[in-house]
Amino acid sequence: MRRIGAVDGLVAVGVAAILLVTGLSGQHAATALDLLGYASLTAGGLALAARRRAPVAVLAVTGLCAVGYLGAGFDVPAVAYLFAVYAAVRAGRRTSTVVASVLMLVALPLAALASGLHDTGEAFAQARGALELAWLIAAGAAGEALRQAERRADEAERTREETARRRADEERLHIARELHDSLTHQISVIKVHAEAAVHVARKRGEDVPEALLAIRDAGREAARELRATLEALRDDDTAPPHGLDHVPDLVTQARTTGLDARLTIEGQRTDVPAAVDRTAYRIVQESLTNIARHAGAATAAIRIGYQPEALVIQVDDDGTATPDVAPVPGTGLLGMRERVTALGGRLNAAPRGEGGFTVQAELPVAPAS
Repeated sequence: MRRIGAVDGLVAVGVAAILLVTGLSGQHAATALDLLGYASLTAGGLALAARRRAPVAVLAVTGLCAVGYLGAGFDVPAVAYLFAVYAAVRAGRRTSTVVASVLMLVALPLAALASGLHDTGEAFAQARGALELAWLIAAGAAGEALRQAERRADEAERTREETARRRADEERLHIARELHDSLTHQISVIKVHAEAAVHVARKRGEDVPEALLAIRDAGREAARELRATLEALRDDDTAPPHGLDHVPDLVTQARTTGLDARLTIEGQRTDVPAAVDRTAYRIVQESLTNIARHAGAATAAIRIGYQPEALVIQVDDDGTATPDVAPVPGTGLLGMRERVTALGGRLNAAPRGEGGFTVQAELPVAPAS
């Protein structure tokens, strides 16, 4: 963006210099309007620096400047106005450009006539020399051609992105089906047989081997992990996504497992980007899941803070984690970090000094200045 601004500035200065040099070298009678003419030549060129940001305003300024220096007796082509026509048409302001150009074709002969240096025929000839209709049409055609080319390029890029997204969705669903058809059945069989064997052994009053208990627990864990993986793979964004509105449901669900979970909302609730909304939900969900599976905690505190430029999520528990033992990052923590980093936010997940574990995430909700 800075490079484009620098290029626009150089073009504006170059056009202003060309107009000024042309005006100084041209033959015209010295009048009291010379100062107005030189100022109009310079201002018309320099106005082009803003042609991308305000194309219609630049169109008006360059047109008025052309009328000004022609009325002051300077026989200089309306080069700056042609640049402005090109920029305005490229920006899609065709109606404004046509209206402004019609007014220019009427105003330029009147300005030349008002200078008092030409009769009617000479005034029309000078105006025609300052703004040839062919130049005007060429500038507009160039702007329209580039606008159409950019539109086609954007459409092609959007089509490529949609095609890639569709292929990724198809591949994701294919993987989900393969996992469901193969692993889900096998893991379910292992889990059922292990649980049945444990049940029969206990019913007979026999000691249950540790290996059998390990197989049963591993089967349960594998089934849960596989269900979570399948849900993630099948999440194609066709169903309403979970967000901050669903966080209370997560807290209620956590309480059903015996965890004393508390939710605190700080600040004034504001709308946040959809990606931030989904990521905040996933952070709370994954944090509560990790607490239930690994923390051995009795309580959990979830805090969501709305700030002007960020959404802050913090989940604390009173589990067995201690600062002197470094946590082993699992797929849950890695997934959270990837989501937060992708949004330009920050994540801290570590044991607390007073014991337990904390997850702190800061997600930007406004574009950086």
